[in-house]
Amino acid sequence: MITLTDKAVSEVKRIISEQGLDEAPALRVGVSGGGCSGFSYVMTFDNDKKEGDQVMELDGVRVVLDAEAEAYLDNMVIDFNDDLSKRGFVFNNPNASDNCGCGNSFSV
Repeated sequence: MITLTDKAVSEVKRIISEQGLDEAPALRVGVSGGGCSGFSYVMTFDNDKKEGDQVMELDGVRVVLDAEAEAYLDNMVIDFNDDLSKRGFVFNNPNASDNCGCGNSFSV
């Protein structure tokens, strides 16, 4: 399971509203190979559920955790940083043994 902070939930809802999506899609969270540390975090909007995916409702945002990513992202907290110098989602992953300076890739 993963957690979204209040700031992350607000930003996801803002993006959905700004894009004018009539039916609020789920936020799919996963990983892909690559990035400077081995794996990269992936977040997309999606309404499809694949076998083994974990689906959860977090403060009005439906979140789908890719089945293949569960071992890498279990207990991760996604936050949102709104500072002028560094704006974006922040991944606090207890499973990562190392993180890239950009914060978007990790290794285990």
